[in-house]
Amino acid sequence: MKFCKKYEEYMQGQKEKKNLPGVGFKKLKKILKRCRRRDHQIASINHQHGNNCPRECTVCDGTFFPELLKEMEDVVGWFNENAQKLLELHLASRFKRCLTWLKGNNNRKRSHLGLIQEGKDLVSYALINSVAIRKILKKYDKIHESSQGQAFKTQVQKMHIEILQSPWLCELMAFHINLKETQKDCSGAGLASPPPALFDGCSLVFDDGKPLLSCELSDSLKVDIDLTCSICLDTVFDPISLTCGHIYCYMCACSAASVNVVDGLKTADSSEKCPLCREVCVYKGAVHLDELSILLKRSCREYWEERRKTERAERLQQAKEYWDYQCRSFTGI
Repeated sequence: MKFCKKYEEYMQGQKEKKNLPGVGFKKLKKILKRCRRRDHQIASINHQHGNNCPRECTVCDGTFFPELLKEMEDVVGWFNENAQKLLELHLASRFKRCLTWLKGNNNRKRSHLGLIQEGKDLVSYALINSVAIRKILKKYDKIHESSQGQAFKTQVQKMHIEILQSPWLCELMAFHINLKETQKDCSGAGLASPPPALFDGCSLVFDDGKPLLSCELSDSLKVDIDLTCSICLDTVFDPISLTCGHIYCYMCACSAASVNVVDGLKTADSSEKCPLCREVCVYKGAVHLDELSILLKRSCREYWEERRKTERAERLQQAKEYWDYQCRSFTGI
């Protein structure tokens, strides 16, 4: 089965989800076909072109890339929003879960198995749309005999609308491994049969002591996330992801953003840059990676406990200095 047909069938099967965005695969292919027909017409007149249209094509570039960019923004926005809701619900207290369930009419979320199925659906959605985007860009480059499609892919990565770069995909990967560990605990304790996992091929590995979150989403797609903080050069503690996608310890990020841990990253100046990519405006939209934090706490118990004691003392010291300064400012001393 051709991928285009497979993708269309998948999206048709998701009709029960309202406003589920996707890649207009057929529409984008039609744009490229029109461009190819246009090229044949030009070639028959002046015999200067082959079977492909020019490398810089105003017909394609004026419609193809803007259309694909909008669709990618919609896809990534929907994925991030729903993954965030799912993971917040998973980590919420039982009371908060009950309130969420009472407010909503989605029966799929009324059990732990429902949460897992929702996670599976989100991973499948991210994967198939990532493949769709990659294939349509390859088709563009093949028709135009250029690398404009790959250049566009690099551009959208810098714009943070590449779905495989989403911090919420990282959280779903950690969620998956945490579920597998829960399964082992259930099996060891002789409890009821554990819930199914989200997907296969995902693990936390240590290469020369350095942690790496690795996941083979398919035969051709693999995601590797380095979990070493580039500031303290240690395993990330209380990890956060900046909007550029780089992961740091929370306190290290506060230090890099020149803010007090009491004020937090939301107060960071927009001119502050990511220590790695030097991009600005990356701190205010930072995402706390709670599932990843749970995973690292479980996998590196001794390190985690030692780091927790050290950071607790440092946070208390920063809080004391902060409130001392606030009191002096208030009293004018």
